[in-house]
Amino acid sequence: MTFSTKATSDRKYCFAVDRGGTFTDVMCLCPDGRVRTLKLLSEDPLRYSDAPREGIKRILQEETGKAIGEDGLIDTSQIDWIRMGTTVATNALLERKGDPVALLVNEGFRDLLYIGNQARPKIFELDIQKPSNLYSIVSEVNCRIVPAQKDKCQLKEKKNWKILQGAGDSQYIEICSINEDEITKTLQLIKDRGINSLAVVLAHNYSCSEHELKIGEIAKKLGFDFITLSHQAMPMSRLIPRGYTACAEAYLTPHVVRYLNSFKSGFADQLKGIEVLFMQSDGGLTQIDKFRAARAILSGPAGGVVGYAMTGKRETALPLIGFDMGGTSTDVSRYAGSYEHVVESTTAGVTIQAPQLDINTVAAGGGSRLFFRSGLFVVGPESAGAHPGPACYRKGGPLTVTDANLILGRLLPQYFPKIFGPQENESLDIEATRKKFVELTETINLSQKERAQMSVENVALGFIRVANEAMCRPIRALTQARGLDTSKHVLVCFGGAGGQHACAIARELGISKVLIHKYAGILSAYGMALADVVQELQEPCGLDLSSANEDNLKQILSSLQKRCRFTLENQGFKEIELESYLHLRYEGTDGALMCTSSKKSSIGAKWLDAYQETFLERYRTEYGFILENRRIIVDDVRVRGLGKTSASPVNKIAEAKDHQPKTEANTSIHFEQGLLDAPIYLAENLLYKHRVNGPALIIDKLSTIVLEPDCEVEVTEYGDLIVHVHSKSSKHSEIDEKLDAIQLSIFSHRFMSIAEQMGRVLQSTSISTNIKERLDFSCALFGNDGGLVSNAPHIPVHLGAMQETVQYQLKVRGKSLKDGDVILSNHPQAGGSHLPDLTVITPVFYKGHDGPVFFVASRGHHADIGGITPGSMPPHSTSLAQEGASFKSFLIVENGVFQEEKVTERFTTPTGAKGATGTRNLSDNISDLKAQIAANQKGIQLVSDLIDSYGLKVVQAYMLYIQQNAEIAVRDMLKEIAIDTLKRTGSFVLQAEEFMDDGTPIRLKVTIDPDKGFAECDFAGSGPEVWGNCNAPRAITLSALIYCLRCMVGHDVPLNQGCLSPIQIKIPKNSILDPSDGAAVVGGNVLTSQRVVDTVLKAFGVCAASQGCMNNVTIGDEQWGYYETVAGGSGAGPSWHGIGGVHTHMTNTRITDPEILELRYPIILKRFCLRTDASGGKGRFCGGEGVERHLLFRKPVTLSILTERRTLEPYGLNGGEPGKRGLNLLYKPDGRIISLGGKTCIDVDTGDMFVMKTPGGGGYGTCTGDDDNGKDGTCTSNAGKNIQKFQERGSVFEYRQAQETV
Repeated sequence: MTFSTKATSDRKYCFAVDRGGTFTDVMCLCPDGRVRTLKLLSEDPLRYSDAPREGIKRILQEETGKAIGEDGLIDTSQIDWIRMGTTVATNALLERKGDPVALLVNEGFRDLLYIGNQARPKIFELDIQKPSNLYSIVSEVNCRIVPAQKDKCQLKEKKNWKILQGAGDSQYIEICSINEDEITKTLQLIKDRGINSLAVVLAHNYSCSEHELKIGEIAKKLGFDFITLSHQAMPMSRLIPRGYTACAEAYLTPHVVRYLNSFKSGFADQLKGIEVLFMQSDGGLTQIDKFRAARAILSGPAGGVVGYAMTGKRETALPLIGFDMGGTSTDVSRYAGSYEHVVESTTAGVTIQAPQLDINTVAAGGGSRLFFRSGLFVVGPESAGAHPGPACYRKGGPLTVTDANLILGRLLPQYFPKIFGPQENESLDIEATRKKFVELTETINLSQKERAQMSVENVALGFIRVANEAMCRPIRALTQARGLDTSKHVLVCFGGAGGQHACAIARELGISKVLIHKYAGILSAYGMALADVVQELQEPCGLDLSSANEDNLKQILSSLQKRCRFTLENQGFKEIELESYLHLRYEGTDGALMCTSSKKSSIGAKWLDAYQETFLERYRTEYGFILENRRIIVDDVRVRGLGKTSASPVNKIAEAKDHQPKTEANTSIHFEQGLLDAPIYLAENLLYKHRVNGPALIIDKLSTIVLEPDCEVEVTEYGDLIVHVHSKSSKHSEIDEKLDAIQLSIFSHRFMSIAEQMGRVLQSTSISTNIKERLDFSCALFGNDGGLVSNAPHIPVHLGAMQETVQYQLKVRGKSLKDGDVILSNHPQAGGSHLPDLTVITPVFYKGHDGPVFFVASRGHHADIGGITPGSMPPHSTSLAQEGASFKSFLIVENGVFQEEKVTERFTTPTGAKGATGTRNLSDNISDLKAQIAANQKGIQLVSDLIDSYGLKVVQAYMLYIQQNAEIAVRDMLKEIAIDTLKRTGSFVLQAEEFMDDGTPIRLKVTIDPDKGFAECDFAGSGPEVWGNCNAPRAITLSALIYCLRCMVGHDVPLNQGCLSPIQIKIPKNSILDPSDGAAVVGGNVLTSQRVVDTVLKAFGVCAASQGCMNNVTIGDEQWGYYETVAGGSGAGPSWHGIGGVHTHMTNTRITDPEILELRYPIILKRFCLRTDASGGKGRFCGGEGVERHLLFRKPVTLSILTERRTLEPYGLNGGEPGKRGLNLLYKPDGRIISLGGKTCIDVDTGDMFVMKTPGGGGYGTCTGDDDNGKDGTCTSNAGKNIQKFQERGSVFEYRQAQETV
């Protein structure tokens, strides 16, 4: 087998190496066609300094007898090429082991990358863990450019500002030029501190890079070793992700360069004359001197995708799903004839803009830990890691998935390397595993005495099934959620642990074929050998996709293509392929798609039409429709050049004379069917046309493959294995409605999956920005009593609120509901949160049953539903009628017919309030309502499928068990709290009172029964309904309570009706927490909800108050509107500092990127940073800082603000001081400063500047004066905690994160 990029000697060795986190895999292509493989530890300092070099040396020594020359270096005369993937950059990022970096930003933006998009990573963590900064110091430079906005900008100063030309036909104005002397002084001070790596991140310089280039020149003269300019790191708009990318490049590049130099230093002449190529995150190779850190994050996993894509397509024409299961996590990806790339992805909390393969990492690997919590089997996300590793590794580790496979006989110690124990010469310790499983089994059996006792093997099998279900969810998200049929894919399995789970996962997903490559254990290294060399070039554009710009676009593409071809030709490539892309989006939307020219375009069609065709086709596939008469913008132009590697086919293996291979031995394996006898086969003895029937074990040097019953393996002519998985029609028939802890865990995943897939349908078929791009929606499944079963995503303000809506409909309509009816509701008295949140409810009927057996519902935020102001969220409303159209129980579909006329009439008729109008965007309302109905239909289909599989009685029984499980978790927590409360206060009664800024009290008395784990939450004494709009519907208080309970439980529990079962809630009628029918409520949803949380957490004494406000700002005129919520400080707790510049509790909204804000709206962001006036309360642990945000208006607009905590401070706890209150100011051009108060709507003039200071968080514990705990204003001390090394990533993870930032 030979590979080459150019003419090579036939007598030389070629090496492909994958340096992973735990193991390094080496593949050697020998001159005579043989393939050698080697696996060794990536870190073994006592034996060698560099694993890839050691692997190459060992193979050369064995093959040639002389690997080391007289100079003590590896002889390279026998090496043709080396190709390598490495986790060096990834590990340095995860472990924060890069070089010190100085960050240069525009004045006012010093904390921009610390604040980021202001969302917290995990919505239910009170001890917020923000990723630590990649920079050591930050300096602000006084220079600034902004988009020219000729037609909008009315600032008088603009006539004095210099015009600069940007990319395409864009223009910028320089409002402050560079002072070279000041820059030189700043940079010299940085240099004097010993920092040699610099990241320069200036607003809008991706398009107009004059300022960054000047600073780069000065830095070069001063002798900085590494200078990263953001526009060179990635020339794409959006300042924050580009800033992260530049920082990552500056932080990791010195580390990567040192590693590359160290690697080369062990070879003769530092590998001069040898082709050395490194794998990038996009699946392409690049020369060693062009290998960039920010493009190396997925270097290793990318090789695996290339490996299975190149080899899998020779066995099947079906699309492939890559399933790479390792020790800590599992990587899932998809290949359907072309690689699926994303241009932005988050790793270790750092968002990096660079083309990357869409590889989805989930927390389920061989080392994932096993737990039994509140009656649920739980796998991960915690991992045992390499140290101590699983219980069987002889290091005292916990039970893991590997241990479960061992106890079931799916791993055999005699075929596993003897590398364990103090001397690293012992086999796996099955006795240690058995002992721990016996203990866990006893715990499980004690908790369910009424059920038949489970055996150790049944428990282990249960954990395997739960782990498999956890791994099926991202595969479903990659396929079904995109409208693709999972069963019409082939599963390609690789990685050390994948073979033990592949058959079961394929069967669960309805996949009938699994491919296992002969080098599955080292497929990433194999992929390096097959990959093409890639040269990527990209430029920002900003032009319309129109015939007027066709020549311009062609010219840009042609220039990039020439540069790509020239670079690859200089590397010796004769066969070069160029792929051209336009990054397209509709004007006014954020969903840009990277598009190639359509292959379907008819001959003679216009050049631009071919790109437009691809865009429209992809947009329709992704979003379910296209927008008529909307301009298409070219954000970026990209060319991907491929230097093709010529690879002759792999050597074929010998053909078997007999189809039945030789059995090595026999063993017993536990399956669902019981303990079965299974033959053992060695992979090295399998020949072409051999067939093996399951159950069986196939063992190779690198992994074990479990062949389940009713599966059959055939061996291909290349030595690969094709597993045919036969479906078992009766697989669910034996499950009855009695509680089974294993099935409970599996149904928990299934119910959540239904809600998640409904959400994907809603997003893809909706039309408004709020639902499609901001993802401001929830979907849910309910029992026949209207009780919540599952809800996705977990938007705090929606938690449990929809349940009230569904139960209201049952109360009002009862048995009158028919199949084909769909109800619309948004009224606060019917369980609504605020009027723009429209809920669509569909009853689920099942054959042979009269009434509904389930309900499905979707709630989405509509941008406008009428009322007195655009956006239907007036800051000064005093009645519900002023806030828009309201529906208590409206049949939007009757007998299967959409009631369009009636709906249109209700939406377009003004409410009767003075100044109110009907909806200002009826078409979006109708389209989004239809999308919500379609999402519900998806839910009905999925529920019906589940009932078809298991039977109605079983599904309804497990729905109740899931709710009971949540109830148990909350009862357990309440019992713990009762003990703690008794210790602290000597009583089981907790009380708290908080006030709104107008003095309205919110009072709570909690009485806990410590024996039953029951609590009464009584809000008696809370203030009456208020004149403004801060009244909170009853559903909001329930949502706030569920949110607080989930935070206090501290681990995942199903968030459903069961959470509230152990709690009796009393809310006085006609109070601020349950107002009358016509009361205004828009502020209750966004402000009062936060005060309810403050009151609950204060009563339970959990932590100090966070900022307690969402800081709502609305800006606009007759043509446009802009809305944002602004972060503040989080409260400190018994063991943590608060965090600055983050959203807390009932909101987690991302903020618009500064560049997008300034491009689209007549606003200049002058300042966005943490407050510098010690806004976080002092204490043993200090509260987080609020932020400062300065918005300068370039023309007259209307400004509305709806805020709290402008009068009363966020409380401290246990002696901690309160955080500072917020402040809203208006700076006038004549020097006047006007305080605006907490709630107002005013017209502002050109040149006015709105300044908001958001509240800080409260402190916790008495400050002794000398224990500041290293707090530096950004509370980075929290980031120093031991955060698990595993990090989820990929498009599925990004989607979930985006949903939770609404």
